[in-house]
Amino acid sequence: MNGPSPNTPHPMAGFPQVCYIKNTVDNPNIIIGDYTYYDDPDDSENFERNVLYHFPFIGDKLVIGKFCALARGVKFIMNGANHKLSGISTYPFQIFGNGWEQVTPLPGELPYKGDTVIGNDVWIGYDVLVMPGVTIGDGAIISSRSVVTGDVAPYTVVGGNPARQLKERFAPEVAARLQAIAWWDWPAEHITANLPFIVAGDVELLARLQPHS
Repeated sequence: MNGPSPNTPHPMAGFPQVCYIKNTVDNPNIIIGDYTYYDDPDDSENFERNVLYHFPFIGDKLVIGKFCALARGVKFIMNGANHKLSGISTYPFQIFGNGWEQVTPLPGELPYKGDTVIGNDVWIGYDVLVMPGVTIGDGAIISSRSVVTGDVAPYTVVGGNPARQLKERFAPEVAARLQAIAWWDWPAEHITANLPFIVAGDVELLARLQPHS
């Protein structure tokens, strides 16, 4: 056996609250890797409801890598939530039309922070809020109810509001080595054969186990 199929929405028989969400997301601006799951006992297939203010005319993307674990209540705020800040009022008059469209902001007048990118093997805890344009590196852990307002380095643990680094999971040079190994890109059969080493702590051994190209 080579593990569960990444193409099934519910990989755990009789446990529908866990969903491989790449199979249930239709928005072309939300890109999700294999084996990334969302855990929600209410409606695990409706992950898109947690991606807020994702308007197609903005064009920003939410990109989530492989083997990520997303807990219930995780929310992503996208750039469509931003209001013009350079004037006296921040009220979005233009969206209501009826003559108010005369103050529609010009391109570049609304704050835009780019795509939101979540790496691979990232664990995001219960009720976490991720703000627009944030990059969360591979192997990071986001503590429950954190508000992530800035980039998170690979293989670090962050928490709080705003989230701040609590500790490094590995030294930066080891984290870089793990990113180069990129076990999440190995073939499924090679991952399955080497799971005991992927979940262990010997980075050099894991490096020696990389499949030959």
